[in-house]
Amino acid sequence: MGTISVLANLSLDGVIQGPGRADEDTRGGFRHGGWGIGYADEVIATYISGLDRATAMLFGHRSYDDILGHWTSVTDPNPFTETLVNAPKYVTSRRPETELAHPNSTLLTGEATDTVAQLKDRMDGVIRVLGSGELVRSLHAAGLVEEYVLLIHPIVLGSGARLFGAGERTDLTLQESITTTTCVLIARYRVN
Repeated sequence: MGTISVLANLSLDGVIQGPGRADEDTRGGFRHGGWGIGYADEVIATYISGLDRATAMLFGHRSYDDILGHWTSVTDPNPFTETLVNAPKYVTSRRPETELAHPNSTLLTGEATDTVAQLKDRMDGVIRVLGSGELVRSLHAAGLVEEYVLLIHPIVLGSGARLFGAGERTDLTLQESITTTTCVLIARYRVN
């Protein structure tokens, strides 16, 4: 059985929307896009590159288009493009006509909680979710997430989509924590 592990950048007030670029996600009038710029360091790069042991990656279709679209168009050498392109990728969508533009991609059509539960049943290893806030919230509510790897940035944004919405209490156990040179806290939690 597979293990769902969420990797997310978030602010101290839990915002996950648009950390990478000003135009990354402006839904709801969000104007703080790119808030994660300037926090990257060697500690984060080393930690993230060590996470490529995942068996597969899982995305909501919007995050898939954005993340893969961005990293496959970057011409500067980076540790992400090759991993993103070569890894098996599963993309959730309610629309069966959704087209996947990148290699090694499989569409999971239907309700995400159902299709991801089926994926977990037939796979072994870590299935890493990148971004995909709406997907994460639905998987969390269904009890399908076993691990969170959170890069908590020392910034309060005051608005934007948050990692967790309203829901039931969930207890977590801290498995690992690292502070970067830019004061980002990398915290890995197991869901109890």
